[in-house]
Amino acid sequence: MNRFSLFALNSILVVLFCIATLKADCQWYEPEKVDKKARLIYEQAYDAAVQSRYEESLKHLEEALLIDPKYVEVYLSRAGIHADMRNYTSSVDDFSKAYSLDPEFSSTYLLPYSISLAGTGSFDKALEAIDQFLKNPKLNEQSKKAGAYRKSTYEFALDYKRQHPNSGYQFLPMNMGPGINTPMLEYFPSMTIDGKTMIFNRRIDGDEDFYESHLVNNQWEKATPVTGKINTNLNEGAQNISQDGDWLIFTGCNYPEGAGSCDLYIAYRTKSGGWTEPENLGFTVNSDAWESTPSLSPDKRDLYFSSNREGGYGAKDIWVTHREKNNKWGKPVNLGPIINTDGNETCPFIHADNQTLYFNSNGHLGYGKADIFLSKKKGGNSWGDPLNLGYPINTIDDEGSMVVAADGTTAFYDSDRGSSLGGLDIYSFQLPADVKATKTKWVRGRVYDKLNKAGLPSTVELTDINTRILVSRLKTDEDGNYLITLPEGKSYAFHVNRKGYLLYSAHYNFDGSSNDSVFIADIPLEPFSIGAAVILQNIFFANNAYSLNENSFPELDKIVALLQENPQLKIQVSGHTDNVGKKEANMLLSTNRAKAVMAYFLNHGIVTDRLSAKGFADMKPIASNDTNQGKSLNRRTEINVTSF
Repeated sequence: MNRFSLFALNSILVVLFCIATLKADCQWYEPEKVDKKARLIYEQAYDAAVQSRYEESLKHLEEALLIDPKYVEVYLSRAGIHADMRNYTSSVDDFSKAYSLDPEFSSTYLLPYSISLAGTGSFDKALEAIDQFLKNPKLNEQSKKAGAYRKSTYEFALDYKRQHPNSGYQFLPMNMGPGINTPMLEYFPSMTIDGKTMIFNRRIDGDEDFYESHLVNNQWEKATPVTGKINTNLNEGAQNISQDGDWLIFTGCNYPEGAGSCDLYIAYRTKSGGWTEPENLGFTVNSDAWESTPSLSPDKRDLYFSSNREGGYGAKDIWVTHREKNNKWGKPVNLGPIINTDGNETCPFIHADNQTLYFNSNGHLGYGKADIFLSKKKGGNSWGDPLNLGYPINTIDDEGSMVVAADGTTAFYDSDRGSSLGGLDIYSFQLPADVKATKTKWVRGRVYDKLNKAGLPSTVELTDINTRILVSRLKTDEDGNYLITLPEGKSYAFHVNRKGYLLYSAHYNFDGSSNDSVFIADIPLEPFSIGAAVILQNIFFANNAYSLNENSFPELDKIVALLQENPQLKIQVSGHTDNVGKKEANMLLSTNRAKAVMAYFLNHGIVTDRLSAKGFADMKPIASNDTNQGKSLNRRTEINVTSF
C-alpha cells in the first residue's frame, strides 16, 4: 500500500478496514490520469495530516482539487479529516462527491461513510451503508465484528427514535458566555440548588484549577479562582459543590498523602467565603486505585463516585458511600449490575430530587461511544433500568459530564462541538420531557430555641407520607441553618428534633401548583417545660373516625423515640375538632382519637404511667371556624408535657 492511499483512509476505523479487509482493492485509482502537480500537493496534505495540522492539510487538498476536480482520493481523504474533526456534514458531502465520481472505487469506504452519516443523525442511511458493507464476502472476522457493532448502534438509534419521538423537541445548547468560558478549557460544571453559583474546572497550561461564577441580574459574572486553600500547583480534578454551597468534594491526583493515583477530597466554605484546607476522605472511601467524579446527594448523606477499584463489574464502576451517624463515611457499595457493566461508568450526578441519577457509560448499548444515561432510585441500593438520553444529546462521539438544575429541565455540560470560545466550553440546554428529573423546591431556614432565640444544631428529616420512605436526613450547621430539597408531586412529613426539646412537625404538599421555588421556614424548638405543647401535623384519621391511617406511623414513631430518649418525660395526648356537628359527638370523637394515639405509644413499649389522653372537642380553637382552612387547623392532635 502506498502512502497516498493510507492518508485517504485517515478516519475512524478506515485504516483497519482497508489494511485488514481489502488489501487487494486498495490500489491507486487510475494513477496515470492524476495530474502530477496535484499529486505533489496531495503529498504535502498527507504530511500535514499525519502531524494533525488539519487546517493546513485541508488547504492543500483544496489546491489539489483546483488542479484536478475529479481527484477521487482527495474527496475521500478530506472526508476522513472532516470526520476526525467531527465535521460530519462536510465529511458526508465529500464522501457523496467521491461516490458520484466513482461508486465502485469509493465503495471500499462504506464503513467510515456510515459513521459520518450517523454523525449527522442520518441513522437510516447509515444502516443502509453498513448493510451494504457487511455483504462484502472478503471481510475478515475483525471487520465483520466492527461492522456488526456499528450496525447494532444504528439499529438502536432508529429503535430509540421510534420509542421516544420527542415531537417538537429541539436541542439548542447555548454557550454560557464570556463570564464562564474563555479560550482555555472549561469543564465539569456543578451548581448550588438556587442556581446562582457555579463551580467548574479550568485548565491553563496543563494546570487544572477551580473557578467560581455568580448569577447576578440574569448574567454570569466573570469567573475567578475560588478563594481559600484548594487551588494548588497540583491538579484539582472533577468536583461537586453541595446543594447548599457549603461543601466541595473534588478529585486530587498524585497528592503526596493520597491512597491511589486519584483520591477524593473535601473542603468546607468558611464564613469569610473562602475554602478550608482540603481533607482526604480517608482510606475507607479511597483505595490504591482511581477514585474520581464525585456527586453529593442533596442531604449530604450519600456520595456517588466512579472508581476502578477491585470488586466492580468492569473497568470503572459507580459506587456510593453513606455518611454514618458519627459523620464518618462508610465502606463504599457498588451500585450493582443494573447500573454498572463490563465497560466504563463514570461522571455520576444525583439530582436535587435525590432519586434521579445521570451518568456516563460506554457499556450500555448506545450511539457508539460513551453516552449519558439516567436511572431512577427504587429504594435502598436498588435502581431502575438505565435510559439513554437519546440523540442529539448523545451522539456517536464520547459525551462527558452533565448536571441538571433544580427545575429538572435545565442541563449543563461541557462540549467542543458548538460555538466554542476555545476547546471545551460549558453550555446549557433544555432536556426533553421523557428524561427530565423531578422539579425540586427547597426549604431554607434556621432552627432556634423558642425562648432565647439561640440557633440550635439539630436533625432535620423529610419523609414521603404516602410511601413512608425517608427522603432526606441532614444536620443543621452550628447556628441551626439548614437547606432541604422537596421534589414536586408529593406530600411530605417534615420533622426537626433535638435532645431536650419537643419534636417539631410540619406538613408540605407540593402538587406543582405553586411557582415558588424556595420557602423560608424558621423553626422554633420548644424546650421541655410543664405545659409545653406541639401539634402533630402528620397524624391522619378517616373522616369522622378514630382509626389511625398508616401514613401517621412515621410521625408517631418519632414521638416514641422522643419518649425513649427522655425516660422522665410524661405527656398528655390531646384531641381537638372544629365546631361542625354536635358537641357530644365531637367530644367523643376527639377523646377516641387521643386514645388511639396513646394506644400506639403503649403498643410500642411506652408505659402507661407516662401517658394520658383527653378530648377537647372544639373548646380550644387555634383559628376561626368560619373558614375551611381555619376548621382544618382546629382539627388537630397535640402532645402536652405534664412532667419531665
